[in-house]
Amino acid sequence: MTAHGLDRIKNTIPHRGELLLVDRVTEVEPGRRLTALKAVSGNEPCYVPLGPDAAPADYAYPTSLVVESWAQSAVLLSVWEAPNPDVLAGKVELAGSINDVAFGVRAHPGDVLEHRVRLVKAVGETAILTGETCVGGREALRVGSFVVALRDVTELLPAPDRALLNV
Repeated sequence: MTAHGLDRIKNTIPHRGELLLVDRVTEVEPGRRLTALKAVSGNEPCYVPLGPDAAPADYAYPTSLVVESWAQSAVLLSVWEAPNPDVLAGKVELAGSINDVAFGVRAHPGDVLEHRVRLVKAVGETAILTGETCVGGREALRVGSFVVALRDVTELLPAPDRALLNV
């Protein structure tokens, strides 16, 4: 199976810079499942506030970023065959809900998050996904369900901005 790097990821979803929390897609079966990786580095922006006296436990990767990284992997699967890297045009991915989330082991600099995402159901432009994240073969995150909906960007603009776009 061919791995896909940052070029393919950036050409699929609009996340950039510090907000992009997926490094590589190692497996993808469009419409079914996706596996992606995120390497945790000691240079992550979340570690900047830590001073020289920080304890090793202070370097646990924030669970909110583990969830965000998994969610980006879920969005990748949901739009793999219809990519849109531009949030100002076309369809925009919206997170609808996330349920039945459980946390396990914590990740630290040097660890690699392995996100596994599976499509449960797709109805129109809405997808329900499930999956988990592992660190060193141990579960760090389990997601019971995550809803992603695609909406045309013009539907999300306030009325005055729509007039500017002649919509």
